[in-house]
Amino acid sequence: MPDHKKITKNKQLNNVFGTLLHDPNLFHLNRRSVSMAFFVGLFMSFVPLPSQMIMAAAVAILIRCNLPIAVGLVWISNPVTMPPIFYFAYKVGATLLNTPEREFTFDLSWEWLGTELEAIWQPFLLGCTVSGLVFGLLGYTSIRLLWRLHIISAIKKRKIKKSKNKL
Repeated sequence: MPDHKKITKNKQLNNVFGTLLHDPNLFHLNRRSVSMAFFVGLFMSFVPLPSQMIMAAAVAILIRCNLPIAVGLVWISNPVTMPPIFYFAYKVGATLLNTPEREFTFDLSWEWLGTELEAIWQPFLLGCTVSGLVFGLLGYTSIRLLWRLHIISAIKKRKIKKSKNKL
């Protein structure tokens, strides 16, 4: 985990975010902070821009959720996983727009962006947005549910332990 004190004393970050960096939720683990960080990180992993980590950090700071988790989850889309993730997003968008799928190969280059992306940008961006929302909501809901189940389990164990101590 990054040192919270170093981050809050960074002049450049303070110029941009001001006192928002002083929020304890940015580095603490609680149900709201972690579940929102999962939503932000998973959603941003579907953003087809090279600045995903910066955007995830900015959103995490603005909505006051766990910053390291939000930024770390963005790495789900990395150079190895990007082609299948973005192809999946394109297929989702093409299905939603009811457009025929176009055959193409993914190449992370400026030439590819200029030629191929021009023809597929609408289904691609729609697919990225919808996929990001769906997977973000799944992550958010899963964390909330798992956290709740953990708390229920801990309470049951505590009650059992308490009843055994009475005997």
